[in-house]
Amino acid sequence: MAVAATQATSETLLAAVLSSLNDDKAEDIVQIDLRGKTAIGDYMVICSGRSSRQVAAISEKLVERLKAQFGRTARIEGKNTGDWVLIDTGDVIVHVFRPEVRDFYQLEKMWQPTAASN
Repeated sequence: MAVAATQATSETLLAAVLSSLNDDKAEDIVQIDLRGKTAIGDYMVICSGRSSRQVAAISEKLVERLKAQFGRTARIEGKNTGDWVLIDTGDVIVHVFRPEVRDFYQLEKMWQPTAASN
């Protein structure tokens, strides 16, 4: 069942993204609330796939599901290499990594609040 584009809030998109990632067995899924921190989006989701092939498949399926559910075309970069795929839905930014690449860039540390700031 398609949801009208006007009903696609960032929370609705986030829920659809998380559902898709879980369905495709993405690992170590982390969601980061960006509201009030940056204008790039409301949420960031970071996850891993076990191989380049799985990273590409997770990303491709996510884009297909978002288009089917919300009529939104997400921008996708990096799918051909499968090391790090960026999916920009507008409100939710999704990064799908191979574990080694994720460890190298450590995006979570850049965006998540530290314990000292709590």
